Amino acid sequence: MLACSRLTFIFLTVAVPCALSQHAPPWTEDCRKSTYPPSGPTYRGPVPWYTINLDLPPYKRWQELITDKAPALKVIVNSLKDVVNAFVPSGKIMQIVDQKLPGLLGNFPGPYEEEMKGVADITGIPLGEIISFNIFYEFFTICTSIIAEDKKGHLIHGRNMDFGIFLGWNINNNSWVVTEELKPLTVNLDFQRNNKTVFKASSFAGYVGALTGFKPGLFSLTLNERFSTNGGYMGVLEWILGKKDAMWIGFITRSVLENSTSYEEAKNILTKTKILAPAYFILGGNKSGEGCVITRGRKKSLDVYELDSKEGRWYVVETNYDRWKNPFFLDDRRTAAKMCLNQTTQENISLPTIYDILSTKPVLNKLTVFTTLMDVTKGQFETYLRDCPDPCIGW
Repeated sequence: MLACSRLTFIFLTVAVPCALSQHAPPWTEDCRKSTYPPSGPTYRGPVPWYTINLDLPPYKRWQELITDKAPALKVIVNSLKDVVNAFVPSGKIMQIVDQKLPGLLGNFPGPYEEEMKGVADITGIPLGEIISFNIFYEFFTICTSIIAEDKKGHLIHGRNMDFGIFLGWNINNNSWVVTEELKPLTVNLDFQRNNKTVFKASSFAGYVGALTGFKPGLFSLTLNERFSTNGGYMGVLEWILGKKDAMWIGFITRSVLENSTSYEEAKNILTKTKILAPAYFILGGNKSGEGCVITRGRKKSLDVYELDSKEGRWYVVETNYDRWKNPFFLDDRRTAAKMCLNQTTQENISLPTIYDILSTKPVLNKLTVFTTLMDVTKGQFETYLRDCPDPCIGW
């Protein structure tokens, strides 16, 4: 009864206002202008940089970062445990996570398992909980990603990372508990080999995959969750039962950023590789026309929607809904983003105007943790912590 009451309360306090206000002021607003460089009440602050040395053994790569962020990581892991225990008060789920999950999941590919073991040992957090922290992104990420091309064929890629839906609502300050606790964990990462940048990413300390990143001069990549009945839960179950021919989505994006050497190579891998959870891969390149949204089922690509200047398609937008379907009526960030892009016009598109669009409610909302702006050709990679002061929609 506790679980049902908690979920019902969250739904009534968050979903009902969303239903009433998705298209009504003050929860929506005219497209914002002149918000860049970031300042004011929607700007929480800058994001620190850390270097991840890929020449080190995987176990040691995250030591400096995790040593700094261990207290904040313990806070969010405890919050996630509280959410789980609210639904299963006996504590048996967390007991399984701590004692059984590493054995149930078996070996992870590449360096990821050793990296997670290093994080667990530095923090003293059980390995099962670190693994849970790394795989729950398969289920709770709600984002907005934009790739736009200016009149000169120059590409800009921006994204809002929205995370934490239904993971605890704080009625005292009208915020999502986990969303707020992720902000101190947000970091920019410079992955280096031989003292040279391989790729850059914005992420959360303790998470060894990649959700947002770019390879300077080559391509940019963001990952958005795709809701499906044949979703990540099924993929994880198949993995536990021994069918391990698919990639974890946070690990495939990191692998592409680390190893692919061109936009076309990255697109080919993201289109064809089996993955554990449905997803949208938003991929940008370094020249005109190189931008697409790849809509993925777990086993195959359903759609590749590309920029096409001849057709007047100078931008692509992805939230969390298939482009050929209407968004969920409680959550229409897509229409707001497209409206602001059209008002901005191709002549005026730039990093600052993309930031304006990502700062406009409801594209900016209570779930927004950070905004990342990427210019592959110029090598610009900027990440900013965000706030959405009241009145602001829950998602």
